[in-house]
Amino acid sequence: MKEIELKLKGEIKRLTNQTFKFDERVKEGWFSAVYFLKTREIAKKFKPDRMVTMQFFQKEHAVLCGTDEVIALLHTFSDNPGNLEIHSLKDGDKISPFETVLTIKGYYQDFGYLEGMIDGILARRTSVATNVYNVTKAAGISGRQKPVIFMGDRDDHYTQQAGDGYAAFMGGSTAQATHAMNEWWGKKGMGTMPHALIQLFDGDIVSATEAYQATFPEDDLIALVDYNNDVITDSLKVARVFGNKLKGVRVDTSRTLIDKYFLRNQHVLGTFDPRGVNAELIFALRKALDAEGYQHVQIVVSGGFNEKRITDFEKNEVPVDVYGVGGSLLKIGIGFTGDNVLINGKDEAKAGRKYRPNPRLEKVEI
Repeated sequence: MKEIELKLKGEIKRLTNQTFKFDERVKEGWFSAVYFLKTREIAKKFKPDRMVTMQFFQKEHAVLCGTDEVIALLHTFSDNPGNLEIHSLKDGDKISPFETVLTIKGYYQDFGYLEGMIDGILARRTSVATNVYNVTKAAGISGRQKPVIFMGDRDDHYTQQAGDGYAAFMGGSTAQATHAMNEWWGKKGMGTMPHALIQLFDGDIVSATEAYQATFPEDDLIALVDYNNDVITDSLKVARVFGNKLKGVRVDTSRTLIDKYFLRNQHVLGTFDPRGVNAELIFALRKALDAEGYQHVQIVVSGGFNEKRITDFEKNEVPVDVYGVGGSLLKIGIGFTGDNVLINGKDEAKAGRKYRPNPRLEKVEI
């Protein structure tokens, strides 16, 4: 967990507005709620001298992400950005319910129309970072931290990959599925073989793996072994051919299928759900690999894993080495609120809200 702890202490540099590829229509208000646009026009006409302080918070224990993106947004699209006074926590900081994470001080008409976009950026990035952090924490409760691969490319619109990948990195994932997911933090995507590769070789897992190794000899060799719904048989097939060159096998059995191992060993059925990637299947796979001397072969699992499933696996010491997680990490469960709480330095907020100074905030120059 050392890498994660370093990130959560804020020991990485802020991203700049050079990182982000904003849509120029932001300046036109295209992505802002119309009532913010109308308020901007009224402020210009009737209250141009009102200096507001806007603060942002949310209501969960979370891992903050999106602050650098918000600061870049303000730098790029606010009027007179040099006149804004911004105080912010950092991406990767742990935050508490109702803790102020960001304040912006300036004339309302200069930046107020961006409020909803700021809420949305913080909500999505923080949700993903927090989801990944919780999953990564679950993957280490057995005492050995298991890597988590972020595989969310098929679970949302592709335009979200760069930001989601960065948020996943902030949360603690060790690798991402696409190059885009790594764009903001300077790495490359990683991956081995999909089912489509094995299909091209008529379901012959050994031939597909041989072709993979011949084409990408520098890669860690990890074979996908559930194509024929017989993971133990196919894992042993590739292990016998590749020996020490085989780094691992990945099990991605559909939740609607029962592996052929259980059909051959029906006496073990009756006390658990045998569908998909289940604990008993992984125990049996580990035992079979070890029995033939392949203790070095790691087991990677994917397919519908979330914090709860990983927690259950780890509590029961299921012999998994790496988790691949996708859709569950992209659930948006954290919402942010922006409030104007000071006007010209004096308290002025709607009932139930007030200025909440936070000594952890640092001043940001833009």
